[in-house]
Amino acid sequence: MKMNRKLTWMLLAAMTTAFVQCKDSGEDLKPDDENELITSVTLKFIEQGTSNVSTFSYKDADGDGGNAPTKFDTIALKPNTTYTLAIELLDESKSPADDITKEVEEESDEHLFVYTPTPAALLTYTYGDKDKNNYPIGLTGSAKTGAAGDGKLKVQLRHQPGAKNGTPTPGSDDVNLDFILKVK
Repeated sequence: MKMNRKLTWMLLAAMTTAFVQCKDSGEDLKPDDENELITSVTLKFIEQGTSNVSTFSYKDADGDGGNAPTKFDTIALKPNTTYTLAIELLDESKSPADDITKEVEEESDEHLFVYTPTPAALLTYTYGDKDKNNYPIGLTGSAKTGAAGDGKLKVQLRHQPGAKNGTPTPGSDDVNLDFILKVK
């Protein structure tokens, strides 16, 4: 009995020593290739040949899931008009807010924005930027509206680490929003 008790105390002491000896390297390790938390998406349309700027936003303080968005604007654009389109992404769950747009720009070879209008005749998007591998990014580009009509504009940010090939297929969504689109 004494031998079991002695053995138990020795094992406990050895395990305690082993745990105490483990040191933290002090480095913050980040998991690779995680999707970004994006709480705010802002689309900025600048009418070509003018200084007219139209801004449309989506805000969801806790990100995808959880509570409903606090803001989800309807995009209203003029028919048969060309716009420069730029997008801004923020993570406002932190203070100060993280500018995810810069992160996407820095990791452009892992990200692709996809703009899909429904019906397709409402808007045509042309990429205005490319990554180091000559694949489109979509942080900026040209949007040309068609005839007047109503529909949707799906805005996706595809996270494609190690798989980006210029198409939306590989990867997962960092953003997937369906804005109501009114061309009038």
